[in-house]
Parts: sequence; structure tokens; C-alpha cells
Amino acid sequence: MTDYMVRATAANAQIRAFACTTREMVETARAAHNTSPVMTAALGRLLSAGAMMGSMLKGEKDLLTLQIRGDGPGKGLVVTADAEGNVKGYPLVGDVIIPANAKGKLDVSGALGSGTLSIIRDMGLKEPYVGQVELQTGEIAEDLTYYFATSEQIPSCVGLGVLMERDNTVKQAGGFIIQLMPFTEDAVIERLEQNLSQVASVTSMLEEGKSPEDILKTLLDGFDLEIVENRQPRFFCNCGKERIEKALISVGKKELQEMIEDGETIEVKCHFCNAGYEFTVEELEEICRKA
Repeated sequence: MTDYMVRATAANAQIRAFACTTREMVETARAAHNTSPVMTAALGRLLSAGAMMGSMLKGEKDLLTLQIRGDGPGKGLVVTADAEGNVKGYPLVGDVIIPANAKGKLDVSGALGSGTLSIIRDMGLKEPYVGQVELQTGEIAEDLTYYFATSEQIPSCVGLGVLMERDNTVKQAGGFIIQLMPFTEDAVIERLEQNLSQVASVTSMLEEGKSPEDILKTLLDGFDLEIVENRQPRFFCNCGKERIEKALISVGKKELQEMIEDGETIEVKCHFCNAGYEFTVEELEEICRKA
């Protein structure tokens, strides 16, 4: 199934909902960063969340950043997304290998440990909006549910999942976000809670062949579901030699001079997509002059 995401409303606009399938996007990230299965699962969950949360942005140039910092061996993750469905991200440590958790599943919580989840919205104002919460479980979906409730006062339910093949490529990936509006009736909340209690997991629904629309039909059974948008999220990095050059300028003349004195071509890699860019001594000298 090709990656795509839907945005919907239900119960006379008392509920807004998002669902996505993101196998291709997560596999692209896995291949770029050569992540271990547990870090692929962690990064894939946050990429899926980023795709859905990015679609909540209003402006074309608005940018969303999701950061997790933890004391586990994985250290954390960074994902950015825009309103057009472009998403990119990277793990701080990508090759973590740890035992499965008590349920026999990939132990994302154990890889990330205790720490913080930060959501940064850059909407072109002087200062970006920053919301931060303590990690509740480190499983990411529950942490985002807690974030929405505490930082944005929006009762929400977030589900995220990544299923791996035996060869460590990505078999399934996707997620959903369901949010209640302030005027939601008690009867709607009760029915929604009942529906959610009967769902096993995101990956089980994807394994059954459910599309994002099918996932929302299952979760919002009994409500008048209306799909309002369908888009294709993708792993996309807008890096280039020019952008890397600007980053080199920012390190300062002293560091650049040391690189020049080494007398060798250097390679600088993009954090987000791992693409490498080479700079000769002559190019470094030119950059140093600009700095």
C-alpha cells in the first residue's frame, strides 16, 4: 500500500481524526540511517506522528519539530514536518540493540529511557511555540496523548505502530490521532471509548489490510465519518551543498582554519538523511573568507 494520510471529522464535527500508513517513509528512513529494529520502530512512530501533526499546521511555511531526549541507550530522536506532508528525522544513536520487552515486542521505551518530549512550532513569528512534557512511558504514542492533554488541553488518543520483517526491513507502519472538540457530548465520548477499547493495535489493523479510511471507520464506528482531505506524506530532506556550506560558516573561522591546515578534503553528512557532501581545501578557504 502506497503511503497516504487522511484527515476527517465525525459526530457533527465534535471529533477530528487523522490516520496514515507510512511504510515507505519509514523504510526510507531506516535505509538512510541503517537503524536497528528497535530504533527503526522508535523513529518510525515519531515520523508517522510528525506527518499527521504537520497537517495540523495552518501556514505553508510553518514547520513542526518533535524532539525526544532520553537517558536510555538511544538518547533520543528528532523529526521535522511541514504542512505539505514532507517529513524527515533521525535518531541520536541508531544502532541500539536491546532485548525485547515483557510482551516480546521491540522495547522502544527501554531504548529511549526517561526524559522529555518537546514539540516546537515555528510559524514565522519572532519566537517559535514550544511545549514540553516529561516522557510518561517512552512508547511515544502515550507520550503524545499526554502532551496534547496537558500542553494543548485537547483530549486525544494517539496510536502508532511499526512492524518489522525478519530481514529487518519495515513491513508495516502507520498511526492515528483522534481528538475531541471542547463541545463534545458525553454520549459521544462514551461510544468512542468503547470503540477504542476493542482495538488491539495499529499494526494489527494494518496487517489485516486496513487502509487509513478503514482504520478511522473502525475507531469511529457509529459516527458520521467525513473524510475531508487525502494526501501523501513522504520522507523528504531539503539539504544540499549550499545549506551545508552555511552550516560550516556558522562553526567559525578558527575551526575552519584547522580543517584547512589538515590539508585534506572533508565530508560533511546531513543529520536528517545521511547524505554526504565533500569540500576541498580550496572550497574550505573560500568558506573561511565568507565567514
